[in-house]
Amino acid sequence: MKDIIEIKELKKYFKDVKAVDGISFCVKEGELFAFLGLNGAGKSTTINIICNILSKDSGEVYIDGLSLDKDISKIKPILGVVFQENVLDVKLTVYENLKYRAALYGLRGKAFEDRLTYLAEKLQFKDLLKRSFGKLSGGQQRRIDIARALIHSPKILILDEPTTGLDPNTRITVWQFLNELRRDDSLTVLLTTHYMEEAAEADYVVIIDGGKIVASDTPNNLKNQYAYDFVKIYNYSDGLTNRFDSDGVKYYKEGEGIVIEVKEISKAKEILTKYADSIDDFEVVKGRMDNVFLNVTGKQLKEASK
Repeated sequence: MKDIIEIKELKKYFKDVKAVDGISFCVKEGELFAFLGLNGAGKSTTINIICNILSKDSGEVYIDGLSLDKDISKIKPILGVVFQENVLDVKLTVYENLKYRAALYGLRGKAFEDRLTYLAEKLQFKDLLKRSFGKLSGGQQRRIDIARALIHSPKILILDEPTTGLDPNTRITVWQFLNELRRDDSLTVLLTTHYMEEAAEADYVVIIDGGKIVASDTPNNLKNQYAYDFVKIYNYSDGLTNRFDSDGVKYYKEGEGIVIEVKEISKAKEILTKYADSIDDFEVVKGRMDNVFLNVTGKQLKEASK
């Protein structure tokens, strides 16, 4: 797969604040690329530079082989962007909003109607077309805003906290559709999120902190490198904790159970085998992306939603 986004030594400072401090990364065509970081880490600043909303101080940005400095008019039709805040007109109907947005890309008449019908079916908003955008719920508005970003069939979809406010069923619907577009149309998705289940499904993850990239790899490799697995023991014989204490096994209690952190799955097998006669019920839980983020940055990613 080719690199459809290339960022080289990108910098953006606001007086003494180094919002983006010399970061470099590439996004491959058709990839789901997740950008993780707390508020103020530099995620949105990077996206705003890619979208030409903010000017960069230095560095290079290439979109589908085109230079952001020289080819912005050619780059704009390639991008679809869902920002943290909805950008549609609250006084217009859903249909009017999408019609006017499509016209900005030269999409009119039957071509527009066909595209609208397709998106309305996939994102389940056919019954909302005649309603005023401002009277929709937050989750409904989010679905329409995603449709707005996809109306012109972009090559790259940039999602800045896209599923905030969506109920779980709607979130599943949105992601099923986006994955379908990735599979069938090679749509590239660049995502910022604080939902760990979304980041865990990405092809590649970059963690940014204080304007710098502090870790990057596939979710599985990041978990193997930075997150512990857990042995959770639910039913056990009296005296097991005494045996753990005698043998120097580190554990902590969680409710009525016991939790042991293990760096390697072989260690979990060793513990379960050695103390099998005292353990009646257990599970082995793989390390999670929130553990990765905490261990890499020393911060809880849930702070990002505050």
